[in-house]
Amino acid sequence: MSGSTPGRKKFLLRLDPRLYEVLERWAADELRSVNSHIEFLLRDAARRAGRLPAGRKGGDASRPSPDEGQNSSLPGSPPEPP
Repeated sequence: MSGSTPGRKKFLLRLDPRLYEVLERWAADELRSVNSHIEFLLRDAARRAGRLPAGRKGGDASRPSPDEGQNSSLPGSPPEPP
């Protein structure tokens, strides 16, 4: 396929337009494209769930999660019990 990025899987993702607007603003705040921000969020969620170890090939181990070293939940998530 011409123009494709090596090592990247392409797929169609349907999102609620309001969610896309939220992601678009959030990505702009983080100086990322919407696509790279979605990938960042998914990678971070997979790491937190123990499904993607930090050093695993294909992950971005050089880039820390936004709250690395802190015990906090994702924005909009209910707080963790004490």
